[in-house]
Amino acid sequence: MRHHHAFGYFWRHGSAGRACFDPFADDDRSGVRFAMRHPMHALRYAMGRHRGGGPGDFGEGFGRGFGGFGENGDGFGRGRKFTSEDLQLMLLVLLAERPSHGYELIKALDARSNGFYSPSPGMVYPALTYLEELGYVSVTLEGNRKRYELSEEGRAYLDANRERADLILAKLTHFGRKMEVMRRALAGEDPAEGTGWVRELIEARRALKHALLRRTDVSPDEQRRIAAILARATREIENGEEGGDA
Repeated sequence: MRHHHAFGYFWRHGSAGRACFDPFADDDRSGVRFAMRHPMHALRYAMGRHRGGGPGDFGEGFGRGFGGFGENGDGFGRGRKFTSEDLQLMLLVLLAERPSHGYELIKALDARSNGFYSPSPGMVYPALTYLEELGYVSVTLEGNRKRYELSEEGRAYLDANRERADLILAKLTHFGRKMEVMRRALAGEDPAEGTGWVRELIEARRALKHALLRRTDVSPDEQRRIAAILARATREIENGEEGGDA
């Protein structure tokens, strides 16, 4: 299928192919040049697998090849598939903000991901029906359309799973920004501009990635030392956000 071809095409071209969609890849400048030389491949790579086209896409859209929004999925590379529970949580989050029709929920997911993920009605409406059966949402008929609203049971379930739900939505936003990187690369612009990511963060993430790669075969004691450093850094990042530090 075409999306498999597009992925393989980019992957065979190494860092240049991946960089035009990944601002944290090894060589974002070569990625810009690659995207300019192969715009259709770049566009298919960015869009081909991520728009839900039917029930089958529910398991595949973030599955093989690109990783998933599942428990361990981090976007690209091998990862778990985008699960039905993930979509249910996303819908509950949106309904916690306001009652909505199914079409409005689809558009909201598309907007949050900057066009990266637009699930089909064949994915969203069965999920809403299941949430209704669980008692997590209530339904009001408005003509020939259904308006969905979060119930108290649904709010309690969402509160109990808030951390996971927030992580899923954060990943949607993250990949939406990668879509903007892709668009800027195709336009011959600096992918670091206009995405919300400052150059310092991009360079720091790249440096961390390289440092970890160089230490792939270190001893267990060294692995524990690295893990402790990363754990401290994670706490500082999270505490800084909670404390409102600049």
